[in-house]
Amino acid sequence: MGLVGVTLLAGNTLDAKPKEEETEAIEFDAMLYDSTRCVGCQSCEAACAEAHQLPPQTDELKVGVERKTNETRRTVINQFNIGGTDLFIKSQCMHCNTPACAAACLTQAMYKTKEGPVIWRADKCMGCRYCMVSCPFDVPKFEYFSANPKIVKCDMCYDRQKQGLLPACAENCPAEAIVFGKRRDLMKEARKRIVENPDVYVDAIYGENEAGGTGIIYLSSVPIDQLGFNTKLQQSSYPELSKGFLFSVPSIFVLVPPLLLGIYEATKKNRNKEGEENEY
Repeated sequence: MGLVGVTLLAGNTLDAKPKEEETEAIEFDAMLYDSTRCVGCQSCEAACAEAHQLPPQTDELKVGVERKTNETRRTVINQFNIGGTDLFIKSQCMHCNTPACAAACLTQAMYKTKEGPVIWRADKCMGCRYCMVSCPFDVPKFEYFSANPKIVKCDMCYDRQKQGLLPACAENCPAEAIVFGKRRDLMKEARKRIVENPDVYVDAIYGENEAGGTGIIYLSSVPIDQLGFNTKLQQSSYPELSKGFLFSVPSIFVLVPPLLLGIYEATKKNRNKEGEENEY
């Protein structure tokens, strides 16, 4: 309460300028998905499930049947038939450069790492699910039927990356439709492929600017909206819409997240105590 009073009386606003070292360009890790090379083998799905101890996927691909990510699968392949040709597209978390889910998370449980992947941290989550509501790609999923529910989504195999390994899907794609690397390098590679093969690719890179730019970028032989992607997203990041408001209300911006996290921690301890008492 004292901190709130001091903040309001002083009338100071937060300094929105990042530290000098934070203004330097950070080159995020990213993945390039070339749909013209995908054969729909679903090896990426199987590798992802194995890497994250998820149940194996047994449903087959069918044209007209949209498969979505959920609490038991972090990536999916869908099949389309365009002009008599079967095409495949992979879906997962887009790992936005400035993710709306992380901006909406009051306790920083949803977090954009300095390396690029957007991860979920269980020890900080209070279960509000704002990340699910805010995501323009409808990615984060909640384990509704679990006694200890989690938010589930692709994390670009962040733990594997820290061990010097590739994301499981990229490592196990036999057609090399998935390429892992630095975003800047992958953007150059995508543009090179378009220039060198203008009859193969549509002159567009999905994820270059959508929602402010994403860590998963796509090449396609047909307009990407024909493969189920939303092409009406704004080109700037969604957190930009609320940044002015947040910085005009400093006390709320600073104090509400710690307050909510404190409530969460307190109630968690109470639940643990009740569980111990019930055991007796």
